[in-house]
Amino acid sequence: MTAIVRSRPRPGGRLARRPTALAAVTLVFGLTLVFGLTLVFGLTLAGRASAGDAPLPGDPGGLRSTLQTAGVDIGVNFVGETFGTLQGGIHRGTIDEGRLSLALDVDLDKLTAWKGASAHATVYEIYGHGPSANLVGNILDVSGIEALPGPRLFTLWLEQKLFDDRLSVRIGQLAMDDEFMISANAANLVNASFGDPAINYSNMIAGGPIYPVATPGLRVALSPRDDLKLLAAVFSADPGGSNCTDGVQICDPSGTTFSFSGGALWIGELQYQTALEGLPGTYKLGIWRETGAFADQHFGLDTTGATVSLAAPSALRPLEHRDDFAAYGVIDQMLWHQPGTPDLGLSGFLRMGGAMPDRNLVSFYADGGLSWKGLLPDRPDDIAVIGIAYARLSPAAARLDRDRAALDPGFPVRDYESVVELSYLAQVRPWLSLQPDLQYIIHPGGNVPNPDSRSTPIRNALLVGLRTTISF
Repeated sequence: MTAIVRSRPRPGGRLARRPTALAAVTLVFGLTLVFGLTLVFGLTLAGRASAGDAPLPGDPGGLRSTLQTAGVDIGVNFVGETFGTLQGGIHRGTIDEGRLSLALDVDLDKLTAWKGASAHATVYEIYGHGPSANLVGNILDVSGIEALPGPRLFTLWLEQKLFDDRLSVRIGQLAMDDEFMISANAANLVNASFGDPAINYSNMIAGGPIYPVATPGLRVALSPRDDLKLLAAVFSADPGGSNCTDGVQICDPSGTTFSFSGGALWIGELQYQTALEGLPGTYKLGIWRETGAFADQHFGLDTTGATVSLAAPSALRPLEHRDDFAAYGVIDQMLWHQPGTPDLGLSGFLRMGGAMPDRNLVSFYADGGLSWKGLLPDRPDDIAVIGIAYARLSPAAARLDRDRAALDPGFPVRDYESVVELSYLAQVRPWLSLQPDLQYIIHPGGNVPNPDSRSTPIRNALLVGLRTTISF
C-alpha cells in the first residue's frame, strides 16, 4: 500500500499539467453562465437603481450599483508582489507573482425573494512562481498568494440563514481557511502561515481544503448570543482525488475536481467576543479530526513485516495510523485605543496549536504579534504589523534524521522553522494599498539539507518585498 504524502505541495518550480478538456470546458462554461446571468439580471433590473445612489469605484455607467441594488455584487481584486532574497535560502534572486480574483455574491432574497439565501463564487487567475518554492525552500510560505500559475475555481457555495440570522448553513465547494483558526490582526501580514497556520496545511491530506484549493463541504454557524458563536464543518478530506500521485494543484489545475475521496475532515470552533474596558477582543478554541490513513514520521515495515526505521535500507513503506487530530486556540485583543477613536490603536494576537507527533510533520505551532492601526497621525487607515511564527517539527521526524545521520554522517536533523515579519500596510487610495515587507526565516524547511549539499542545511534567509493590492 502506497504511503500517503501529506506535506503541502511546493507551488513553484514545477510546471502544472494543462487542464483536461472536460475540466476546462466546465470552468469556462460555468464562468460564462454565472457572469452572463449576472449581466442579464443587472440590465433587466436597471430601473430599480435609485437616482440618488453614489457611484461605486469601477462602476461604468452605474452598472455595478444597479447590480447591487438587485442583490448582485461583483468584486475584483488584484494582488501583485515582488520578493527578493538579500541573504541565505536556496539561492539569491527576485521573484514576481500575482493573483487576480473575481468574486460574485448574490443576495437571493433581493434577486428571487428566497428569504435568507445567498450564493457565492470565487475564481482566480494566478501568475508567476512563488518565493518559497524557488528561493527559500521553507515550510512557512513567504506569501499567502503563492500557488501554481493558471486559472482556477476556488469556492462555490449556497448559504441559508434562519432565525434572524442566528443560524447559518453553507454547502458547496468550501475552504477551511475562510472561517476557521483566523486571526484578524495576523491576517494583515504577508507570510502564508499568519493566514492559515502550518499545523493545518503541513499535516492534512494533500494540504487540506485550504487556498488555493477547496473541497465539497457543509458548514453550520450558530450564534445563540451576540458575543458567542459556534462553527462546525465537514469537508471532503483529499482535494486531489483518489488517483492523485502528484501535488494537488497539478492533479486539479482548474479547481473543478470536486473530490469526495480520502475520508472526511471534521472541525469545530467556539468563538467568544468581549469588550473589557472598551477594548474589543475575540477568543477562539477549536479542534479538528481527519479520517483516513496517515504515514508514521519515523517507523516503517520491511519486506518481512518487521518494524524498522524508515532510514533503514530494508524499509519498504511507512507504518500507517488511523485518523489524525489537532487542537488550537486564538486570541485577538485590542490593547489600547486612541482617545475618541476606538477603532485606532494597538492590538495583539496569539495563536497556538498541537497535533499528534507520530503522524504529523508539524507537532506544535505558535504565532503572535502586534498590530497598530493609525500609527502615523495623518494616516488613520494604515496598519503597521510585526509577527513571529514558530513551527516545531515532530520529534519522530527528528529521530528519523538521527537514524539517517548514523548512516550518512553530517546529515542535518530537523527541529523547527521560524519567521519574523515586519510589514506596513499603506492605504494610498480607498482602492489601492502598498505594503513593503521584511521577513527573516530561521531554519528553512526545519533545518533540511540544501539541495546542493546533503550535509549543509539551507541557510537562514532574509527577504524584502512589496505587495500591491487593487480592489474594486
